[in-house]
Amino acid sequence: MDAFLINGKKQLSGKISVSGAKNAILPIMTATLLTEGKSILHNVPHINDFKMMSHLLRIIGARVEHENNTMKIDSSNAGYWEAPYELVSKMRASIYVLGPLLAKFNKASVAFPGGCAIGTRPVDLHLMAIEKLGANITIEHGYINANCPDGLVGAEITFPFISVGATANTLMAAVLAKGKSILNNIALEPEIDSLISFLNKMGAKIKHLHNNSLEIIGVDKLSPVEMTMIPDRIEAGTLLLSSAITKNSFTICNCEPQHLISLIEKMELAGCKFEISDGNITVFPAEMIKPVDITTEAYPGFPTDLQAQFMSYMTLANGKCQIKETIFPDRFMHIAELNRLGANIQINNGIAEVSGVKKLSGAEVMATDLRASAALVLAGLAAEGETTISRIYHIDRGYEKIEQKLNAIGADIKRIIQ
Repeated sequence: MDAFLINGKKQLSGKISVSGAKNAILPIMTATLLTEGKSILHNVPHINDFKMMSHLLRIIGARVEHENNTMKIDSSNAGYWEAPYELVSKMRASIYVLGPLLAKFNKASVAFPGGCAIGTRPVDLHLMAIEKLGANITIEHGYINANCPDGLVGAEITFPFISVGATANTLMAAVLAKGKSILNNIALEPEIDSLISFLNKMGAKIKHLHNNSLEIIGVDKLSPVEMTMIPDRIEAGTLLLSSAITKNSFTICNCEPQHLISLIEKMELAGCKFEISDGNITVFPAEMIKPVDITTEAYPGFPTDLQAQFMSYMTLANGKCQIKETIFPDRFMHIAELNRLGANIQINNGIAEVSGVKKLSGAEVMATDLRASAALVLAGLAAEGETTISRIYHIDRGYEKIEQKLNAIGADIKRIIQ
């Protein structure tokens, strides 16, 4: 099994480029099932989640090619409407096929999803919304079985709380439904805006209303399109924090600064300064890191997918701070591993209390999920001595060759086999 061996405290400098956004591309890949013909997606990195989703689309009948960061998906022969357990159990994003399959074929059978072990992440909102669009749903033998013999019908749907996944799945189901749908209390993440742009380019009729609402007028047919994927704000944020935690100034290129405002504001409070221009961000780290409290929230609040990385940064702050996770309350499994590196973090009443230490020391640690693995890489870069991170298959799910990108600006990270 692969692991990272990191020699910390290296001088980092130069420029490092951000890849396409994992959380935007996954639903867009499934949206190609809504049409026939070949869609072309540019700026698609080679990561394991895309390999798994490509395999699922091939089972459904699509043809998928992925070379040189361009993905071509031809859904002309897609006709199978089941997403099997052996694939769906490995990746939560597989649930995104539910809406397109139901909209296209009037039936779908999708195994309950798996993915990172960061606590329960129910699909209740997905099912509630799909039912409101007229689907009949039964759950048997670990599968969600949905059908609508006469097709889906537009409806007004209000999500009781914000969900990126449910918003995306419902959008993809509603674009081919008969009549008008109104979605209230939707997610506002850039990844949702990217999906809306893709669907509208295909011929869908989606527009934003006031108060976090969308209007979708169902159409009879969509067409394949070509589109460049947005940069990954979570990778960009991880790289910004790698500059800050190592106290080395370098430039993150090909990113969207507007997507990173909540992180940049918190890093400024910690003492960082920034130079921002033309999709590039140069970080000027603080010599003395100030402690900063964060609470994860739906966009435009602080993203849960950067909570672990920010916690790594705060382990070296001059003082104490609190980190509250409101999206996935169980997303604290990286704390024990950071403490193995010399951090001082405790959980009280569901809130992580971080007491900054003067230094981190290399140790053997284990990645527990995708973002936790990124947090450990950051800590390893800043730690004295050698850090070995096992189970890095997690990080390969969402970061394209992160060790090569960091090594190119001066890091010392080796991929080894344990």
